[in-house]
Amino acid sequence: MSLIKSISGIRGTIGGKAGDGLTPIDIVKFTSAYGAWVMEKTNNPKIIIGRDARLSGEMVSGLVSATLQGLGIHVVDLGLSTTPTVEFAVPLEKAGGGIILTASHNPAQWNALKLLNDKGEFISDAEGRAILEKAEKENFTFAEVKKLGKYSQISDYIERHVQHVLELELVDVEAIKARNFKVVVDAVNSTGGIAVPMLLRALGVTEIEEMYCTPDGHFPHNPEPLPENLRDISQKLERGSYDLGIVVDPDVDRLAFINEDGSAFGEEYTLVAVADYVLSKTPGNAVSNLSSTRALRDVTEKRGGVYNASAVGEVNVVNQMKAVDAVIGGEGNGGIIYPTSHYGRDALVGIGLFLTHLANFGKSISRLRATYPNYHISKNKIELTPEIDVDNILLEIKKKYKSHPINDIDGVKIEFEKEWVHLRKSNTEPIIRIYSESESEATAEHLAKKLIADIKEVVNASMI
Repeated sequence: MSLIKSISGIRGTIGGKAGDGLTPIDIVKFTSAYGAWVMEKTNNPKIIIGRDARLSGEMVSGLVSATLQGLGIHVVDLGLSTTPTVEFAVPLEKAGGGIILTASHNPAQWNALKLLNDKGEFISDAEGRAILEKAEKENFTFAEVKKLGKYSQISDYIERHVQHVLELELVDVEAIKARNFKVVVDAVNSTGGIAVPMLLRALGVTEIEEMYCTPDGHFPHNPEPLPENLRDISQKLERGSYDLGIVVDPDVDRLAFINEDGSAFGEEYTLVAVADYVLSKTPGNAVSNLSSTRALRDVTEKRGGVYNASAVGEVNVVNQMKAVDAVIGGEGNGGIIYPTSHYGRDALVGIGLFLTHLANFGKSISRLRATYPNYHISKNKIELTPEIDVDNILLEIKKKYKSHPINDIDGVKIEFEKEWVHLRKSNTEPIIRIYSESESEATAEHLAKKLIADIKEVVNASMI
C-alpha cells in the first residue's frame, strides 16, 4: 500500500492501515486540514468538489463532503467531472477553493485529493506545506450542530465547460465542422467519456467512434496516455478510415493524438502544435517545463516569441507563464494551459484549438506532425544508496559542464547545441532521473549513458 503526501495534495492506494494507504481516516484528516486552511485564508465557507470515474470515487467523495460540512463549509458537488471543469467552476461559483478527487493517470487502485485555491488554480508550495503541517498537528476545529455546512449538486458543469470552449475566439467551429472529421476517442472509461464526445458533437463532428467511453472506472489498460498503452486505438485507426484519434487520461487534463495511420502524434507534440496555432494568431511568449521538448522553443522563436522554461510541475509552469505574460504554455505530457481560458491543463480546450489548427491546415494529421522539428527524448534513472549525497552529485556534474549553458532551477539541465540533458533528484527516493533529447534517438540515448557514467564517476570518487 502507498500513501504520498505532497504540496499539491494527497494520493495513495485504497485500503490498508491508516497512514499506509489512502484510508477513510487519511481522507478525513487531510480534507479537514485543507478545509480549515481555506476558511483561514479566504473566510469563504464554500468549496467545489468533483471526481473522475474511478471505482473508489463515490466513497471518497462522500467522506470529503461530510468532512467539509462538519467544518461548517458548504459543499457544491459537480459529481462526475474533470479536473479542468472543477478549476473552471471554482471562480464562477465564487468558492474559497476546490478539491478534485482523482489520481490522474495512476491505475485504478489509486485515488487522490488535488487541491485548488480560490482562483481554481493548484495551491502553491508554501500553501501545500501549511496544509500538510495542519494535518500533521490535527490543527482544525469542527462546527457546532447548528453551523454545519450545506450540501448541493450542480450536474451541468461539463456542458458549461464545453460551451466555454466553443466561445473561445481561436476555436473555429465552422472550420472544424466543414472538415467532417472522423474521430476515434479513447477515454479509458472515465469522465472523458462524457466530456470529449459531448465537445466533439458541439464542434460539429458527427462521426465519432467511442472506445472505452463508459464512465464506470474499469480502466481497460494502463490509463497513462503513452503509445505503449494505446495499442487498441492505434490498431483501430490503422485498420479503419479515420482522420485521427483522441486520447485523454482519467481526469482529462492530459491530451494525446493518434495519426490516421495508427502512429502516435507524440504526447510532447500536443503542446507544440497547439502553441504553433495560438502563436500564429496571438504572438507572444510560451512556457513549458525543463523536461519538455525543445520543439516548443523552436516553434515559439519561429513565430517571433520568447520561450521560457520552468521547474517541473503545473504550478511552476503557471507561475512562470504569469511572470512572462505567456499566451500559451503547458507540459510535455500533453498538458495544455491557455490563459485566455484559465490557468490549468485542459484537454477540452486543447481539443478545440488543435482541431481548429488541423482544419485550417487542410491536410492529414501526420502531415501536420511532419511540419515540426523531430526530436527524441530518452528517459532514464539511476538508483543510488541512501547514504549518497545526491545534491553533491548534481553540484559536481554542474562543475564538470560549466562551459555549457546550465539551468539549475530544478536539478541541473545542460544544453548542447540542439541537445540537452536534465537531471532531477527524487523527493522521496535516492534516485536521479535523467532526461535527454536530441534529433537522433541514438544520440539521446548516448547522452543519457554519458551522464550516467559521469554520475558513477562522482559516486566512486566520493567513496575514496
